[in-house]
Amino acid sequence: MMRRLLACLVLSLLAATADDEPLLDRLGINLHGFADVRGGVRTSGTNLVDTGSLLEGRLQLEANRAGDLVTLQLRADFVYDPLAKDHNFDLRTGTGEIDLREAYALFSPFDFMDVKLGRQILTWGTGDLVFLNDLFPKDWQAFFLGRDQEYLKAPSDALLVSLFPGFANIDLVFVPLFNPDRYVRGERLVFWHPGMQRLIGTDDAIAVEGRNDWFQDVELALRVSRNVGGVELAAYGYSGFWKSPEGMDPVSGRATFPRLNVWGASARGALAGGIANTEVAYYDSRDDQNGDDPFVPNSQWRLLLGYERELARDLTFATQYYAEWMQDYAAYRRTLPAGIARDELRHYVTVRLTRLLMNQNLILSLFVRYSPSDDDAYLRPTVTYKLSDAWTLTTGANVFLGRQDYTFLGQFQKNTNLYAALRYSF
Repeated sequence: MMRRLLACLVLSLLAATADDEPLLDRLGINLHGFADVRGGVRTSGTNLVDTGSLLEGRLQLEANRAGDLVTLQLRADFVYDPLAKDHNFDLRTGTGEIDLREAYALFSPFDFMDVKLGRQILTWGTGDLVFLNDLFPKDWQAFFLGRDQEYLKAPSDALLVSLFPGFANIDLVFVPLFNPDRYVRGERLVFWHPGMQRLIGTDDAIAVEGRNDWFQDVELALRVSRNVGGVELAAYGYSGFWKSPEGMDPVSGRATFPRLNVWGASARGALAGGIANTEVAYYDSRDDQNGDDPFVPNSQWRLLLGYERELARDLTFATQYYAEWMQDYAAYRRTLPAGIARDELRHYVTVRLTRLLMNQNLILSLFVRYSPSDDDAYLRPTVTYKLSDAWTLTTGANVFLGRQDYTFLGQFQKNTNLYAALRYSF
């Protein structure tokens, strides 16, 4: 707490000196950010977790300096979270009193090249809360607890090289140490553990065998994109690991991050008065090429179809269809230990409705995801009201429905929550 107060004091002094011109202005540094107070409550009781869902204060400071040769960007959150079990500072998990969101240098050594080096938020693909070729880390716990949607994307420590040769745009990403998802661990969200065949929470810590070797556990990602006749086309490649601990070491019993390659493509363009998108990806599970290792996920094909259009003034409708087809399914069933088998084909649809009212100061949004194969659903209604240019009030909910505890959304039913937030931006 003291460190946060000192940081705020120092930055305040820098921003307002006794000189006629503030020191930060003379240094060419732009400073802005927000203060966010947020709380949430579960709608159903459970003894599997021993904390509430959400109660925190967050101060984000963002500073950048655009020089002739190099642009520097720094963005960090100072967090007060009395519900957190782990207060140790950890860049990979985002725990502790400081969550470093960005810290990078951007420069252009040639007219056809941009280089961004450091901690950054990366996002690819065409989906709305659906990710096929975007293999950059996500923070599902933050999203399902009711933090702002921007926190779904976790930062990457990476080198991004963008090339502009004329015939296409080429993005190359090198991550020297694997950046996993900030996945659900049980400390605040109950989830289904396939090995234990039950829901688990705080008292059932999962041992995970991390990927911690610098320049050994690396990730590589490639995107080649081009606009052809008003259609945005892109091809993707990824070499790394499953982003969440999807595998298991049968000897140690630890969850693992198996090796993974992903190849895909996407297209996005105007159609029938709206915007259509499609995306496909092949998930090549390198540690289970034949699909007969029950401790490693099988390879998969993934497909996304989407469409968005304005139904009326300030009323937008968007829908998506997602399908996931497991490869070598016969081998998977043959070698499956006792337990619940996954479906060969999983699919779901999403719908998002957005309504702007009161001169667009009031935003009503509803995101719904329903899976016919899993027979489960997720609803995320939000109401955002701009009290002024600086003040914003947000309320919302994360609602999980399902017939079975072992489906993706059904496992989270005990985590259904309501939340509210007040934010001051400066």
